[in-house]
Amino acid sequence: MNYEFPITKTTNPKQKPDPKGLRFGTEFTDHMFVMDYNPEDGWNNGRIVPYGPIELDPAAVVLHYGQEMFEGLKAYKTPEGRVQLFRPYMNAQRTNNTNDRLCIPTIDEELFVAAIKALVKLDQDWIPEGEGTALYIRPFIFADEPFLGVRRSTTYKFMIILSPVGPYFESGLAPTKMYVEDVYVRAVKGGTGEAKCGGNYGASLKAQEIAHEKGYEQILWLDGIEKKYIEEIGAANAFFVIGDEVVTSELNGSILPGITRNSIIALCKKKGIKVSERKISIDELEEAYRAGQLKEMFASGTAAIVSPVGELLYKGERMIINDNQIGPVAQEMYDTIYGIQTGKIEDFMDWTVAVE
Repeated sequence: MNYEFPITKTTNPKQKPDPKGLRFGTEFTDHMFVMDYNPEDGWNNGRIVPYGPIELDPAAVVLHYGQEMFEGLKAYKTPEGRVQLFRPYMNAQRTNNTNDRLCIPTIDEELFVAAIKALVKLDQDWIPEGEGTALYIRPFIFADEPFLGVRRSTTYKFMIILSPVGPYFESGLAPTKMYVEDVYVRAVKGGTGEAKCGGNYGASLKAQEIAHEKGYEQILWLDGIEKKYIEEIGAANAFFVIGDEVVTSELNGSILPGITRNSIIALCKKKGIKVSERKISIDELEEAYRAGQLKEMFASGTAAIVSPVGELLYKGERMIINDNQIGPVAQEMYDTIYGIQTGKIEDFMDWTVAVE
């Protein structure tokens, strides 16, 4: 289906930021996408309007019961000037998986992608072209019915905003320091760990602050039952190179199915690199480190793509990984994915979607 959306252009365009000094998620483009939902019309009235504040009733369900979700992906400009997205249909699929878990109406995947394309096309001049930069895309849905009572909302807003960004970590590909959290819990099977919703992140802030106080940038979460098995890294999935094997935790209902995670697994298989999705305990990781078999550790996610980990702290023991340097697997995964995203190397996986 060919979707078209009315556009109201801003009469007060913003000054674009210097691409050399971009931080993550602090600048926003001139326009945003808005669409409504009600039981009679379903998703309707999709439109592009000037970026600005939204009006929300103080009794809106999202403010009291947290019924909301969000996604994240990026747009890039190739050396030839072609604007493209990276695997947006996977974001659409994950949106509907999250929607189902949170009792939010699903949205047609073609409509989801068409809305992103339309907004990115209008604001494509905001796409930065410096190394490590991109136009970050944030689709989100929230319940806006004014009602106090624990039940699903009957009305919703679907919105998309855009933000020109630099590297998620200011250090770029320099290895980060990570703290293993063994007190607080991020998620458990049966909860919302595999959904992309704000509550998962709000619940993680306390542990994140403690890690920062100790001088660590991110958290490695353990499972919520035994506090034994490795799950995620803050807002990313975790990968380890143990011997000649690339290992990541299996999806178990409490781990977000990352799109970059999926891409790394697919690339490893394509390149003949041994890779497995399985349970991995913190004890196994310690043993591998002491035996000299823990070769690399890195995080994967849309924001950073790949972020190497150079130090891990667990119960007072500091593990220095790969001499605090980025390893060859992490480097290859970053170079390949970022190269495909930016059109600097051939998209041999057929992952990019043009914005035309």
